[in-house]
Amino acid sequence: MAGGLLAAATTARLPHTQKGPHIVILMSFDIDGTLEVGDPPGVLTMAMVKRVQEQGFVIGSCSDRPISAQRAIWARHHIAVDFAVGKLMLPEVKAKFMADVYYHIGDREDLDRKYALEAGFEFLWPHEALVQPWFL
Repeated sequence: MAGGLLAAATTARLPHTQKGPHIVILMSFDIDGTLEVGDPPGVLTMAMVKRVQEQGFVIGSCSDRPISAQRAIWARHHIAVDFAVGKLMLPEVKAKFMADVYYHIGDREDLDRKYALEAGFEFLWPHEALVQPWFL
């Protein structure tokens, strides 16, 4: 599994001309209020997260929870994420992973939406993300 994670991260950093015809999408998830395991629980299930990962998305979390707590949540659900960072670290995520599109999904205007847009990410509210074709 570690080889798959390394391969996904390496592919994400390749220039577009070396990736082939596939579009690379990076998806950052807030936890609380966004994912079903959050406090409060959100509408996105861990099965949905696994679904986008299986489609080749670069995935991870950007939360105000400690990084160790974020990683523990992913580990409990057997999801090997590409990153787990604090709310202010979206610019670093964008610098580390080359993708065609960057999304952050979150439930707060003052933290999630604001920081996502400042970092150059597309922003989706959980109820907007829920109906995207990647999750269906």
